[in-house]
Amino acid sequence: MGADTGRTFGVWTASALVVGSMIGSGIFVLPAAVAPSGWTAVAAWIAAIVGAMILATVLVRLIALRPDETGMVAILGSALGPLPGVVFGWSFWVGIWSANAIIAITAINYLGTFWPGFTATPHYTAGFAVALLWLLTLLNLQGTRAAGRFQVATTALKLLPLIAVAAIVLGLLAQGGQQFTAHPHTPFALSALTPTVTIVFLALVGFETAAIAAERVRDPARNILRATIAGLALTGLLYLIVSTGVAFALPESVVAASSAPLAQFVEHFWGRAPALLLAGFAVIATVGCLNGWVLLSGEGPLGMARAGLLPRWMGATNRHDVAAPMIIVASLLASILILSSANSTAGALLDFMLRMTTASTMWLYFGACVAAWKFGVVRPAAVIGGAFSLWTLWGSGIEALALSTALILVAVPLYYIALKAPKMPEHAPVA
Repeated sequence: MGADTGRTFGVWTASALVVGSMIGSGIFVLPAAVAPSGWTAVAAWIAAIVGAMILATVLVRLIALRPDETGMVAILGSALGPLPGVVFGWSFWVGIWSANAIIAITAINYLGTFWPGFTATPHYTAGFAVALLWLLTLLNLQGTRAAGRFQVATTALKLLPLIAVAAIVLGLLAQGGQQFTAHPHTPFALSALTPTVTIVFLALVGFETAAIAAERVRDPARNILRATIAGLALTGLLYLIVSTGVAFALPESVVAASSAPLAQFVEHFWGRAPALLLAGFAVIATVGCLNGWVLLSGEGPLGMARAGLLPRWMGATNRHDVAAPMIIVASLLASILILSSANSTAGALLDFMLRMTTASTMWLYFGACVAAWKFGVVRPAAVIGGAFSLWTLWGSGIEALALSTALILVAVPLYYIALKAPKMPEHAPVA
């Protein structure tokens, strides 16, 4: 009994944590991104879900093996050395701020359902997305309590749009499913599978949260893996139903051209008013997701800087104990990425952003697989997971992979600068 003191999460609560962490903005925009792929997108979702389950197994076992480490960067540092640990940790930070650009644009696209002026031109969309990003940046700079209250208020609401779409899809199936065969769909193409897996995998990021919160899970050796797999399977199934249902019930060209595909789907079957309601919930969901990721954009570098692995200014906090410098840097970089979209077609830019963000985050998972192999933990899963990670990285394309790699390698000179600098104190507040 005493061993479980403070462990308040059972398997169902931990599963809910996984589901809540995974469901963000990706699913609200992915149906448009993968609609032209037709049946290849269905296979890609299945491959991505299976790959994520294998990676989840590796991460859970790795964290269970090193319970005293302060995080994945520390675990990778123990296995591979401090520099690889920093590079892999930095890669996830690059993925966070590039994802913030996607999330901000998605929120504005759904706001455009109410007020078309928000998305009247690409420049308007980009400008309003940057404004939203900085509004939430300022909120987070006021402290984690203010940001946390906002996050709690938005978490439950993000499920409602997906449930509504899933209900329509299942209703159409119950009626015989003629709607899904009324329009031609692109047949499966093996050559398109790899890049499509890369795009859809981004929606599954977040499956590792139960392992990270291991100290709060009862009977962690048994429950963490069960919760992770259950949460991942449930979310993956919901994504498969929603994404495939939207893409197959409407003409591919219509879905691909939509900036708010779920709202358009609901409007087609239920009318304008329900579509506006769904769009409202989608805005709440994406804004809540963006709020959480803005907060996280300062936490990763904060830990590495306090460990002396990055320059000390990256670990500085303001009077609210928030990692202000790195949150601001992350939002600046995301703003640049958003503004670059103003001169690109929406579909092409979104596709590039999705691939670049996935490429950035996949390096951390690959590093975890290498560490698991070195520690002798679930080696078969580590080999398969590592191969899946490299496959997904290859699917991101040369341009996205090159840009993400260049941004990640910035960590190398920063690491050596930190080595030559005097160690920082435990806390380094700034005004």
